[in-house]
Amino acid sequence: MTVIDEILICANQLANVGTKPTVALVKAKLTQRAPLAIVITTLKNWQHQPDFIAPINNEKKEISDDSSTKDSSELLESLLENGVIKKVIQQSLAIELAELKKELSEMKLLINNLGEQLAKK
Repeated sequence: MTVIDEILICANQLANVGTKPTVALVKAKLTQRAPLAIVITTLKNWQHQPDFIAPINNEKKEISDDSSTKDSSELLESLLENGVIKKVIQQSLAIELAELKKELSEMKLLINNLGEQLAKK
């Protein structure tokens, strides 16, 4: 599990119990060391996903015990069937979408400010 995944999981767990995830609360719950900048950036882009409260690998344990002997195509098929890849893609897209929304609102604000300045001239 990546540090970002763990940050998102901690934030979701806190939000699920009605607590606003703050940098301090999330950093205190982390089992891995994480740079403060990563925690801040991840929380800025975080959107509550109530179901994402455990590592993706632990959500679906339907992969058989002999998975170490499977070849890569069988493992890929198993991941596709369990929806693991879909969830990873959805989480990545959610983060990217949040960043784009933030940038768009900043650009709108800049355009409005520029329009006001031009109107004053």
